[in-house]
Amino acid sequence: MTDACTKRTQTLAAAAKAKSQTKTEAAEKAIRTLVKRGEPITFQAVQREAAVSHAFLYNHPDLRGRIERLRAQARPVPTPAPAADEQGTLVLALTSQITRLKKRHREEVQALRDALEQAHGENLDLRRELARRGRVAAVPQ
Repeated sequence: MTDACTKRTQTLAAAAKAKSQTKTEAAEKAIRTLVKRGEPITFQAVQREAAVSHAFLYNHPDLRGRIERLRAQARPVPTPAPAADEQGTLVLALTSQITRLKKRHREEVQALRDALEQAHGENLDLRRELARRGRVAAVPQ
């Protein structure tokens, strides 16, 4: 290689390193800004804020690890499912409530049937009385 070629290679390497350093600083600043604003830290949010590519963030091990940690911290911790005995208690309570409601419903239906039967009986008595007095020709059976 000639000196000119070596010099160009070194210049290109230095420029690439400076460009990478600038992008890294922009990504770091973007992360700090997002944290201050209270926004979720995701690769897409950092990419948008820092104007860098996803590939740059994913290929930079330090930035990738930091973003993944911050993203995991921001996720809500799932609430544990109720214990089996709590579910059993809930099922028993709801079952007994349903049983009481069914019993009350049956009693109300029976009371309505009794009242209807009594009304039919009174209606029949009144029609017979009217027939006896001659106002109605015949009482249907």
